[in-house]
Amino acid sequence: MPTLSAPAWEYWAVFLAVMSAFLFVLMGLDKFKARTGRWRISEKTLFVFALLGGALGGTAGMFLFRHKTRHWYFRLLFPLFAAAQLGLCLYLLIQ
Repeated sequence: MPTLSAPAWEYWAVFLAVMSAFLFVLMGLDKFKARTGRWRISEKTLFVFALLGGALGGTAGMFLFRHKTRHWYFRLLFPLFAAAQLGLCLYLLIQ
């Protein structure tokens, strides 16, 4: 059976990048839908993807698109989740 040669932090970093890009796009799409009066992406869905590793992209999308910035729980929790996810990546890097 082949072994994985890259360190764990590299896999985690790639995972975070993919999830962040996805949530960034979701934030932009939800903002577009909000402006055009279309069906929206639920806040629960946005939070699930933030918890699953997309918090950095969600935070960037929140401020770039000026979307969900009036909700204190987005302004507080998205950056908090991002810090925790990046902290885990740094922890894996120094191990």
